[in-house]
Amino acid sequence: MNPLKPLEEIVDINPRFNNNGGQNDLLVSFLPMSGLSERGFIVNYGERKLSQVEKGYNYFEEGDVLLAKITPCMENGKAAYVDKLSHSIGFGSTEFHVLRPKKGVDGKYLFYMVWNPYFRNIAEMNMTGTAGQKRVPRSFIEKFKIPFPQIEDQRRIADILDKADAIRRKRQEAMRLTEDLLQSVFLEMFGDVVKNKKNWPIYTFIEICETRLGKMLDAKQQTGNHLRPYLRNANVQWDRFDLSVVFKMDFDKKDREILRLKKGDILICEGGEVGRSAIWRDELPECYFQKALHRVRPNPDLATSEYIVNLMWFYSKYGGFKDQVSSVTIAHLTGVKLKEMKFPLPPLQLQQKFSKVVNQVRSIETKLNSTTKETNQLFDSLVQRAFRGEL
Repeated sequence: MNPLKPLEEIVDINPRFNNNGGQNDLLVSFLPMSGLSERGFIVNYGERKLSQVEKGYNYFEEGDVLLAKITPCMENGKAAYVDKLSHSIGFGSTEFHVLRPKKGVDGKYLFYMVWNPYFRNIAEMNMTGTAGQKRVPRSFIEKFKIPFPQIEDQRRIADILDKADAIRRKRQEAMRLTEDLLQSVFLEMFGDVVKNKKNWPIYTFIEICETRLGKMLDAKQQTGNHLRPYLRNANVQWDRFDLSVVFKMDFDKKDREILRLKKGDILICEGGEVGRSAIWRDELPECYFQKALHRVRPNPDLATSEYIVNLMWFYSKYGGFKDQVSSVTIAHLTGVKLKEMKFPLPPLQLQQKFSKVVNQVRSIETKLNSTTKETNQLFDSLVQRAFRGEL
């Protein structure tokens, strides 16, 4: 059994940058939160002058581990091991914790120890701050303990997890290609819905859909007498649900009558990746939803759930939310803003034709998903074994 060590003993947390040379014109890599993938890698770096980012941003170097600390980015898995920097040093969002391995610590091993459901679940329970602005505090990072084998074993474990993750990503890429197909079909049938080049009639969201937010999570009000599963922002991905970790809280009889999900309901993220949405297809026999999510029920005589979800995707990717989103530190789509949002509505018959294509593609995805689940389970099992010191 490997010894456990608190992270403060084996990493430097949020190290400071010392600009003794006064190299203000030095080009550095720049990483906003959007550049960090929920799948554990860096999507791409930008570039800034040192003088532009030295103050107000977090400094990092090759070999560091970046971990999102703000909700829902942390719960969604935004973290990465820093490699292939385009410049000698980098700066990024202050919503990252930067973990710099000390001597005798393998950076990739460290990354896997903080990029896993077990760590994220405990970190979420220890967040501080108000709803929508909760963060993982430095004090939690400092005291969190991980197994600490010899450096050779750390590298061996990291290599095993790298290979398992590579297999998993190949399966995920196959799933992504089916999503590309649906997006192409949507664009061909409905055109650019943000610019509405096909001149479909315009409606407000409330004219087409019934909407409401879910229940606020309040630990003080929990008795344990009416525990039911509920969905969080982290559970909602684009047109699918990640149900690997589903929490429970109390829903009394009145709550259950109002907030129980029905087949065909759409759940839309209020914050984080604004508009990210999925159709509930009774994946669980009974389930509810948290306040960070909008539940949407389209009028079946006017719109299909498949059209609304794909509309959300195009709005999210091509600037359709810019006039609807309020922002303090991170963007939010409030209940009022969602109801007032205007969007084009093609004929129902055309939407139904698109829904049929969606269902056919989802049938193919179901087959792909079975192999993807197997590789995900293998990876999660290996991570858990590594955390228990069994690899």
